[in-house]
Amino acid sequence: MQMPYRRLGRSGLKVGLLSFGSWVSFGAQVNEQLALECMTAAYEKGVNFFDNAEAYAGGESERMMGKVLAQAGWPRQSYLVSTKLFWGLGDGVNMSNTLNRKYLLQAMDASLDRFGLDFVDLVFCHRSDPETPIEETVWAMHDIISRGQALYWGTSEWSADEFRAAFDIAERHHLHKPLMEQPQYNLFNKERVELEYSRLYEDCGLGLTTWSPLASGLLSGKYLDGIPAGSRASLPGYEWLQDSLTDPKANAAVRRLQAVAEELQCSLAQLAIAWCARNPHVSTVITGATSVQQVNENLKSLEVLPKLTDAVCQRIDEVMRQD
Repeated sequence: MQMPYRRLGRSGLKVGLLSFGSWVSFGAQVNEQLALECMTAAYEKGVNFFDNAEAYAGGESERMMGKVLAQAGWPRQSYLVSTKLFWGLGDGVNMSNTLNRKYLLQAMDASLDRFGLDFVDLVFCHRSDPETPIEETVWAMHDIISRGQALYWGTSEWSADEFRAAFDIAERHHLHKPLMEQPQYNLFNKERVELEYSRLYEDCGLGLTTWSPLASGLLSGKYLDGIPAGSRASLPGYEWLQDSLTDPKANAAVRRLQAVAEELQCSLAQLAIAWCARNPHVSTVITGATSVQQVNENLKSLEVLPKLTDAVCQRIDEVMRQD
């Protein structure tokens, strides 16, 4: 199946329905050569958006992706790159956990330096910052766009009220408006995308680049029998994931979902990714991979999409609701 492309919110920019992200994998599980192979496999199947963030692997993920893009030599107009700013790479004052003007402008410069790029296509405020006035953040993001360092800006894991406040400030002052949100969205985390943001799609033209379609691997079924060696939950620094990934109730739901996947003749992961992509408000579903085989398996989720009829989706909802 060919890659479908959707507009990013109300913009004219088109993104592949499935995209490729570097969180966790780049630097921790994937070296530069493997990153090149995975990104090339995705690109050749129509993936045109590669997601990143300054904080991933302490900046190493951006450096690695930049080297891969330089080595691949693809035309710059043929792909989209993102970064996200908030966490920072230092622990001093104005260097982390902030969206103040000083931090954002300097962090953008540093991010582009690590990538080796003149601009990124998308830049996100990685979290909201209650200590910085939203107006200050909006003006800084507007200036980043005006300087040509990024083409579109948005938010990640902001509340609907925070996003609307930023949008309204930008509209009032004729500034570049936030266009997209990057929330977690999967069968275990639906409320924000399906309920909280529901008015924003029409009112603000909000587009979504959703992350964690597999709930950090839970929906792949790999944690049904504990934490396997080499998995995300076994990595240093990701111990916080272990409780959720080994939760008996959640894994019972995954076992029930497995029966639906078998009937549709697909894997659990493919079913979970296709379910996210079925939502018309989702512009792109960010997937991750640590092998070319996994890239190709994830992309086969597109073949599952036509099988997700209303009746099948109703059954999936019932499966996930059972105690």
